[in-house]
Amino acid sequence: MPPSPYLTEQHKLVSSTQVKRSLTPRRRAREYALQGIYQWLMMTKSGGLPTTHLIAKQLGEDPAFIKAQYELFESVFEGVCQHVEQLQSEIMEFLDRPIEELSPIELGCMMIGAYELKYDLATPYKVAINEAVELTKTFGGTDGHKYVNGVLDQIAQKVRSQEIAADR
Repeated sequence: MPPSPYLTEQHKLVSSTQVKRSLTPRRRAREYALQGIYQWLMMTKSGGLPTTHLIAKQLGEDPAFIKAQYELFESVFEGVCQHVEQLQSEIMEFLDRPIEELSPIELGCMMIGAYELKYDLATPYKVAINEAVELTKTFGGTDGHKYVNGVLDQIAQKVRSQEIAADR
């Protein structure tokens, strides 16, 4: 059988190579927080009453969870779920569409970034935005990270204006 003109050896090499990501304990914590927030959002949307304790317990059963920084996971996951209305209100100010039209991944990433910008002042604003953008690149749609970046940049200008001014 003749070789396919669409799949060259170079394509096979690229497609069979797995991209290696650097997962620090903090990045892992944010990834697990995003998984928990996603689950929480889906349960809420379907009319369920999610409990952060049960979701965190289920996520903690993953063998790789031990490599995550638990304190950051707990702070971000619990914090986002406790402040969901305030975070969504903050996010809605800068959206060009209804919040219901956002994918749950993009919304979860925005809420993580907004939470860290608004409530975790120990995290530099650039780090909070970058981490949310990286989560969106990993788990979101093709260009979702650009939208997340734009919204979080505007939130940062509102809630971290002094830090941004000092950085310039």
